Amino acid sequence: MGLRDKASKIDFGSLVAPAPQAPEVKQPKTAPGAMMAFANDQRSELLRENELLRGQAGQAEALRAKLDEAVEEIREWDGAKPTRLFDPKQIIRSNYANRHEASFLSADFDQLKREIEEAGGNVQPIKVRALTSPGDGPKYEIVFGHRRHEACLQLGLPVLAVVDNLDDRALFVEMDRENRERSDLSAWEQGVMYARALDAGLFPSARQLSSAIGVDPSNLGKAIALARLPEVVIAAFASPLDLQFRWVPSLNQVLEQDSEGVKTRAAAIAAHRGTMTAKQIFEALIAKPQEGGGTVPLPGTQLTDADGKVLATVKFDNRGRAAIRVETSLGTKRQQDLLKLLDQFLNER
Repeated sequence: MGLRDKASKIDFGSLVAPAPQAPEVKQPKTAPGAMMAFANDQRSELLRENELLRGQAGQAEALRAKLDEAVEEIREWDGAKPTRLFDPKQIIRSNYANRHEASFLSADFDQLKREIEEAGGNVQPIKVRALTSPGDGPKYEIVFGHRRHEACLQLGLPVLAVVDNLDDRALFVEMDRENRERSDLSAWEQGVMYARALDAGLFPSARQLSSAIGVDPSNLGKAIALARLPEVVIAAFASPLDLQFRWVPSLNQVLEQDSEGVKTRAAAIAAHRGTMTAKQIFEALIAKPQEGGGTVPLPGTQLTDADGKVLATVKFDNRGRAAIRVETSLGTKRQQDLLKLLDQFLNER
């Protein structure tokens, strides 16, 4: 018998272990029993689904709480704009800048500069807007924050700024509001700013300008009147920042009555101002002509030598009378020369 025939007679099935049989599930023997079993299976499934939904609901509630918290944090920053550090040389003053150079020489500015230096920069950012055609020069112009920008520029520190997209009118309103809230501008600085806005056509009238910035129309008118004073009158003062609102009516009146006389006195004061106070300069400018064409001129005028030593002091009272005090000792000959000069001067016609 060949191998193929022998192999055909082997029962391989007897060599394989039988597969385990699934445990027999007892089936209900009656129809009511079958219905109860089905109901129990459905109840178990519903319980499992209920637990699953309850867990998902808890997760959803936790997510909702986190979402509400995030939305509240975002709402706190609504409208906020990011700040950046800029090279102050990339920022220029606005055409409507209202800070006179003299404001950067005051004690208040020195204090601000020290605070910025100690902090390593300006903590309170300035606001700028991009120039429309910057070219190779500066890229931004100041909306507000001229003093902080100037301090950083002098200290060689980067300036913290926020960039905003504003038209000229919005720039002007924000600049005016910010400066009045922080450090009051002088009457003359306010006037220059308002005059520039009107001359540029940002507002059709002074009344609409006063309404837009919330300034009393009367004060606005006085500020503009100061800014439009003749240059020679402004130059009579050591600084235009010394000009006062309350002087406007008197200055306008005397300019209407004797414009050339006021300008002549202003030029003389500017040349020999000495230690005159702003009030004394104002009083000299508005002084009425005396008989013979004289006026009340320069109180407290000092004559000095090349080294600054005071040689003589000349004072005038409200009637134009002079008191001369020579601070150096004069010999008999010099005394006679002085008397001769006075006699010649007083007798000239």
